[in-house]
Amino acid sequence: MKIHFFSSEPSQEGFIRESLPGIDIEFHEKPLGAYPDLTDVEATALCIFMDTPIGEAELNRFPAVTLITTRSTGFDHIDLAVAKAKGVTVANVPFYGANTVAEFAFALLLALSRRIIDADERVRETGTFSQDGLRGFDLYGKTLGVVGCGHIGEHVIRMGNGFGMKVLGFDTQQDPAKAAELHFTYSSLEELFGASDIITVHVPYNEHTHHLINRENITHFKKGSYLINTARGAVVETEAIIAALKDGTLLGAGLDVLEEEGELTEEVQLLTSPHPKEQDLKTALENHYLINHPRVIVTPHVAFNTTEAVGRILDTSIENIKRFAAGTPANVVSPK
Repeated sequence: MKIHFFSSEPSQEGFIRESLPGIDIEFHEKPLGAYPDLTDVEATALCIFMDTPIGEAELNRFPAVTLITTRSTGFDHIDLAVAKAKGVTVANVPFYGANTVAEFAFALLLALSRRIIDADERVRETGTFSQDGLRGFDLYGKTLGVVGCGHIGEHVIRMGNGFGMKVLGFDTQQDPAKAAELHFTYSSLEELFGASDIITVHVPYNEHTHHLINRENITHFKKGSYLINTARGAVVETEAIIAALKDGTLLGAGLDVLEEEGELTEEVQLLTSPHPKEQDLKTALENHYLINHPRVIVTPHVAFNTTEAVGRILDTSIENIKRFAAGTPANVVSPK
């Protein structure tokens, strides 16, 4: 077996070679597109990131390839129909950071509830230990509204329970057994908005979730509530957040994503290259109401980015290669 790893981190090379003994591996720090003259008639597998599109032209350069494993959950950068026609198996990383994102959502919430950033800045900038204006609020006894009760949402629900919160959940697919096991109550979106002290968003971005929270329905939020968004920026209309902060519907927000980011398909895109809209975001933020609001925390789309989550991406990809070599392919994706 011979494998080409693209967009590989040099620091991971030793671990990969040790994990795949006896396999001929070639590493490339950049995506396949950076090597237009690269061909290999002996290579049997490609391990790629989302920055390497694979179609007929690319596969013609590697005619012996029978496996493509992408170090991402998404696989729309691979032409599955072409891969199937050529007898190539495609595998992905179904999950890698559900608990990771959930933990970050709570980090934002705790930073807001206890004014941690304000307190730190006061000590650093003034050297004083005055507590004036730094009184926070308990999470215990508050109502947490979880919009999206999938893998990430489940972790958030468990954490809410751990803090002694009442948890409401909204999801298009309700699972009564899950609700009983995790001790939360399903509700309509409007009911969740009106009853929740904190609302945290964990849905994918698509045509159905575009501006799921908007200027119209944010008026149903409980007065003085908080919003956490670690999903996608465009799930929440920016003007809705601004209006709600101005009229006191929202007292604060924790935002790891912004609508100006556009339709970023997956976080792992950020591991191998700069943010695709970095300059646009910089310009937008210079005059952005949210970045200057004292009760809004904005972070640069880092909820997914931990050593463990990145490690899980690599571990799953290595396992995909091992399982394929053993004749028991795992995490295989197929054309619809």
